[in-house]
Amino acid sequence: MDWDSLWFNGHAATMGPAGAIRDAAVAVKDGRIVWVGSRVDLPKGRAVEEHDLGGRWVTPGLIDCHTHLVFGGNRAREFEMRLEGASYEEIAKAGGGIVSTVAATRAADEDGLVASAARRLERLLAEGVTVVEVKSGYGLDLPTERAMLRAARELGRRYGVTVRTTCLAAHAVPPEYAGRADDYISLVCDSILPVLTSEGLVDAVDAFCEWIAFSQEQTSRVFDAASRLGLPVKLHADQLSDGGGAALAARHGALSADHVEHTGEGGVRAMAEAGTVAVLLPGAFYTLRETKLPPVDLFRMHGVPMAVATDCNPGTSPAVSLLLMLNMACTLFRLTPQEALAGVTRNAAKALGMAETHGTLEAGKAADFAVWDIGDPAELCYWLGANPCVGLMRGGRPADLPSGTIIPT
Repeated sequence: MDWDSLWFNGHAATMGPAGAIRDAAVAVKDGRIVWVGSRVDLPKGRAVEEHDLGGRWVTPGLIDCHTHLVFGGNRAREFEMRLEGASYEEIAKAGGGIVSTVAATRAADEDGLVASAARRLERLLAEGVTVVEVKSGYGLDLPTERAMLRAARELGRRYGVTVRTTCLAAHAVPPEYAGRADDYISLVCDSILPVLTSEGLVDAVDAFCEWIAFSQEQTSRVFDAASRLGLPVKLHADQLSDGGGAALAARHGALSADHVEHTGEGGVRAMAEAGTVAVLLPGAFYTLRETKLPPVDLFRMHGVPMAVATDCNPGTSPAVSLLLMLNMACTLFRLTPQEALAGVTRNAAKALGMAETHGTLEAGKAADFAVWDIGDPAELCYWLGANPCVGLMRGGRPADLPSGTIIPT
C-alpha cells in the first residue's frame, strides 16, 4: 500500500466513532485520509513523506460554521453606546446596527472588502480553522451582495481554505425600502437570489427571523425561493425572543438554526425531528451581555447536535478566535469540552451540509487536520488567549500558518 504521507508518533482526537486514539497514525493519499488508527495496527505500506508528530495531538481541522467575515468599517462606537446603556433594539432604531455597516460596505470596493476580511481570516487560520462559512447581508442590494460573496470566494482561493458562501440578503430592511419590507423580500426572492445563484456565488441561504427584522411569513418566502433554486437554508432564529424561528427552520428542513437562546421545547423537538443543528454563538451572547441561555439541556435531551461558531461580525460579535469561543461555550453555556470540540468539528460540518467529507478523522474524508502542542484535547477549551496550533493540513498538504509556522516534519 502506497501513501502520499504518513503521520505518526502522536495522538488523534478523531471526533468520530473511533474516539481518541493514543499513539495514532494517519495515512493520506490524494487529499483524503485513507487510514487512521493505532500505530500498532497500521497496515504495511510506504509513504512518500513521513511526519513525526513528536507526541502532539491531531484533530480534524476546525470549522467556523457561522461568520459575517466580509464587511466594511467597524462599530466600535456602538460598543461604547451599549456600555452606556443603549439596547440592541435602540441602536438599530437610531440608524445604527446592521444599517450602519450596510453604508460602510456599500462604500467599499471589492478589493477593500477582501483586504479587510483577510486580516480576520488569518486569525482563524492560525488557530487551526480549515473551513469557514461566510455570509453576505451587509449589502442589501444586488451589486454589494455580489461583491461580498465574490470577496468570500476570493479569500478561499487566496488562502487555500474551504469557504462556504451563504446569501443573507434577508438580514435587514435597507434604508431605501423603509416601511416596505414585503417589497424588499420580493427583490430578494425574484432578483438577488436567482442572479447570484446563477453566477455560482451561493452555497446556502440564510435569513434573520426576528421582530426587528423579518416575519415568519417573509422568511418562508425566502426559503421557498431557495428551495426552487435547489439551495439549502439556515436561519438566525430566536435570538431576542421565542418567535417560532427554530420551528420554522425545521419545517423547511434547515441545516441549522443559529443563536436559539429563546427557543422553547416545541422548537427543540421540531429541530430534532428535522435533523437541524443548533449553532450556539457565545460571542454574541457575551458582547450583548445577554442573560437568557440557550436551552442546552433540551438539546441534549432531544438529541439535537450543537455546533459552536464565532459569529464574527462588526456589531454584536467582533470575535476572530474560535478557540476563545470554545472556552465561552464551556464557561457560559456549560458545554463539556467534548461537546464544544464536537461543535467546531463534526457538528459544524453537519451545520454546513458537509458531514460526509469533513468534521472527523475517518477514512474517506478530506485530509484537513490541525496539530496541537497540548497534553489533552480539553486544553483547547481551557486556555484563554493561548494558541497551541503548531501545524495545519489542508487537502492533504501541509499549509503555512499565518504565523509562518508549518507542520513539523
